[in-house]
Amino acid sequence: MPAFPDDRSSEITAALGVLPTGTPVSEVARRMLDLFTGGSIAAGTRLPPERQLATTLGVGRSAVREALAALEILGIVDVRPGSGTYLRGAASELLPQTLRWGLLIGERNTTELLELREGLEIFVARLAAARADAAVIARLEKDVARMRESYDDLAVFARADLDFHHALAEAAGNHTLTDHLHVIRSLLQVYADRAVHDRAHAEVATAEHEAVLAGVRDGDGDAAASAMAVHMATATARLLAERAD
Repeated sequence: MPAFPDDRSSEITAALGVLPTGTPVSEVARRMLDLFTGGSIAAGTRLPPERQLATTLGVGRSAVREALAALEILGIVDVRPGSGTYLRGAASELLPQTLRWGLLIGERNTTELLELREGLEIFVARLAAARADAAVIARLEKDVARMRESYDDLAVFARADLDFHHALAEAAGNHTLTDHLHVIRSLLQVYADRAVHDRAHAEVATAEHEAVLAGVRDGDGDAAASAMAVHMATATARLLAERAD
């Protein structure tokens, strides 16, 4: 598999962004997986060196090394001694290896995945309302503020949106639940762009996230779950509309 030029390093590190202090190795690996399965990096691309990844993510080199080792076991990356670490395949090739699902997702399965995502996200919101501490609520507030401030840069908006859902999932405190949700998100990301595409949609999404945040802040599981149900209905309708175009 031919390697692509190294000039993608700055682009890759910029897309990864900084993780919160104390982020576990599992989340470092998830952040990399989100990027690698997003379809923006070609198979054979050489990844930035460990030191550069660690600096960009704001974590130790050991965390990056362990995350890359896990991704290598899963068949995501290829570590070549003396040469570097390379992405092994395109997004549509990586996910079946990682998740052991089929090579293609049909219309029926996509709909089922969307339904499952809705249920899991709603349950996550309910759990988060009962378990979120002040630090998590502060993270959620920061993510919503970033969304509100980035209507003119929808790539930044999408990252803030995703960070909100990740923080919510961490607050839920159920690793099995959040692992399944991550799998579903990654699969759906390959087949449809989940990001909003205009300011109007971004404003609606922000208001929906604010409603979820209010429920979590108040410790009201019913309110948080109801607000997430509204948000999931909107997001699902947008994704299905994209598939129909």
